[in-house]
Amino acid sequence: MPELPEVEALAEFLAGRLAGRTVEAVVPVAISVLKTYDPPLSSLQGRAVAGVRRYGKFLDLATEGPDGPHLVVHLARAGWLRWRAELPAAPPRPGKGPLALRVRLAGGAGFDLTEAGTQKRLAVYCVHDVMAVPGIARLGPDPLAADFALADFAALLRGERRQIKGVLRDQSVLAGIGNAYSDEILHAARLSPFRPADSLTGQETAALFEAMGSTLREAVRRSRGRAADDLKGEKRTGMRVHGRTGEPCPVCGDVIREVSYRDSSLQYCPTCQTGGKPLADRRLSRLLK
Repeated sequence: MPELPEVEALAEFLAGRLAGRTVEAVVPVAISVLKTYDPPLSSLQGRAVAGVRRYGKFLDLATEGPDGPHLVVHLARAGWLRWRAELPAAPPRPGKGPLALRVRLAGGAGFDLTEAGTQKRLAVYCVHDVMAVPGIARLGPDPLAADFALADFAALLRGERRQIKGVLRDQSVLAGIGNAYSDEILHAARLSPFRPADSLTGQETAALFEAMGSTLREAVRRSRGRAADDLKGEKRTGMRVHGRTGEPCPVCGDVIREVSYRDSSLQYCPTCQTGGKPLADRRLSRLLK
């Protein structure tokens, strides 16, 4: 799933190509992606793009005018954006392919939103106010915001009994961190993903705050300036533990372990994060019974 660094890079990529250009057409190919009906997508036609920005994992394409409208996109787990300097002249046809929505600009350039797999979760909204998108309205603070300080982060964890991995991924607590970067952040902070958030000491909270900022900023730096089609590969190459089960930890050399769930998994280093003790893999335990 694209997370904060990739969506930030996508926003910057699009801003340099869309700002000031006129939307010629917005064509939904998979009707299921459209989550709003008023204003209609046709209200974007003929409008100039005023800017592109990120809210958590959401992309916001704002058009000129006092009431937008805005085209807001959440790529979900398997969605992606593909920029085309020249889109096909023929309109796209609905079918079983990955194409979900096409945005054409005056002059022929534009982008396609695609989604692989059978679980269709990519979401597109056309709204006058971005706060009309429920997922944006409930977002917590952005971890890279200039005014987000250690004291703010500590206040979010105070009294929070859930495991720290789940807290980092909760978009109502912090905006933009998902499964992959929470693994990376916890590894950098040398914390078990199973630690209750409210059990962290002041020193551990400070270390986690620093690891969160440095991990995300470095990922944004690596992604910045890359073409949209290259961002997925860049995310994978930058991971130290996530998606690297069985490989040696780049810090201590221990074998990276995994805990599997029904539709996701986490990776960690026992030596760096759990005092050398492997975490219980509930799925594996069930298979062995």
